[in-house]
Order: sequence, then structure tokens, then C-alpha cells
Amino acid sequence: MTILLRTEGLGKTFTLHLQGGTRIPVLGGVDLAVRAGECVALSGPSGAGKSTLMRCLYGNYGAGAGRILLAHQGRDLDLARADARAVIEARRQTIGYVSQFLRVIPRVSTRDIVAEPMMARGVARVDALARASALLDRLNLPERLHGLPPATFSGGEQQRVNLARGFGPRHPVLLLDEPTASLDAANRAIVIGLIDEAKQAGTAIVGIFHDAEVREAVADRVFTVEPMQDAA
Repeated sequence: MTILLRTEGLGKTFTLHLQGGTRIPVLGGVDLAVRAGECVALSGPSGAGKSTLMRCLYGNYGAGAGRILLAHQGRDLDLARADARAVIEARRQTIGYVSQFLRVIPRVSTRDIVAEPMMARGVARVDALARASALLDRLNLPERLHGLPPATFSGGEQQRVNLARGFGPRHPVLLLDEPTASLDAANRAIVIGLIDEAKQAGTAIVGIFHDAEVREAVADRVFTVEPMQDAA
């Protein structure tokens, strides 16, 4: 199957300028390939660099070495070297990200927050709003909350908004950072269903799943992130 996301020799080191320039290597020589319709679960001990790898894949962190190649608009875009405009366009059209925490513009309704990335991909507003409502319903967010801003929602409710926003646009590549961390068993099962449907549609997924039951249900394989040595 087609590889939609891959890294070649990816490395990342943090420099602590307030501590005498101490360098902390976090990732080194990471070679990862993710195919259409595949879910790869990242594994490794706490501090091994799983979240750092996810942020590199999304372009939040610059890479210290290697390449991050995303199949984007008929070519491979190297996110490790792309400028900010290219990264923003890739996020709009090709790669989505569901983080643990919801970060949105205040005073915007939940339904509009979920619909916005779909409209950015060219979906008509009426269709985007309808799919937003359907996803929120599916994730058991009461309809009375759809028109309210999510700032005062509980952690589990905000995570469900995040999930609806992430799955709504149907990006070819999707990154999931502990997508069920704040959810009960019923809603975890719904997320498993959403992931399965995305895989069937050809989405390439990379995820961190600390819930072993969820990981075993959705992951086609596990990629171990090896801890680097201590600070140099």
C-alpha cells in the first residue's frame, strides 16, 4: 500500500540555553513508514520521545537531522525543511492532529469549531455543520452544548470536541495523541469505531495509546521509540 508518511534518520535535540547550553538528545535515527489504511502505535517508556516524535511529524518541532516526508498534493513534502506557509497548507489539506487538550478561539460555538477544518478543506458550510453535529451526537455530546463555546466543558467533553474536529475533515494522515485519555468505556468504543472507519477509508494513522485495550483494538503494528542517552 502507498506510504503517506515516513521519516528518514530523524533526530531531535533540545538545547537548554539557561543551563549553560546543555544539550538533551531526544530522538536519533528514527526511520518510520506509515501506509494508507494503517494505524501505527508508538510505544516506549515515559520520556522516550513519543510526544516529541508526534510534534515533529506535525511540524510543531523542527528536526535536528533527517527528513519527514508527507505525501501532499502529489509530491513528497519534507516537513523538516518546509517553510511555515507550506506546513500550514499541509495541515489544512493533508495531516490532522488530535491532541489531549482543546485549544480554540474563545466564544466560538462547539459546532463551528468542529466544522471549521472541514470548510478549510473545501466542504460547503451547510455540509460541514451537518457533519459536525452528527459527529458530536455520535460522541455523546448533548445537542444543547453544540451551540455553546467549549471553554467551560469538562475534560471528557472537550476531548470529544477535539475528536470530532480531528475526524471531521477526513485528512489522509491523522496523528492521535492519547485520544481516549479522558473518556469512559462507552466513548472509548466509539473512538475505536471512528479509527476503524478512517483506516477503511485509507487514512494513515500514528497514535500514542496508553490504554492497552484501545491500542490492541486499533493498531496494525507497534513502533518502539528507543530512549536516547542522558544529556550531553
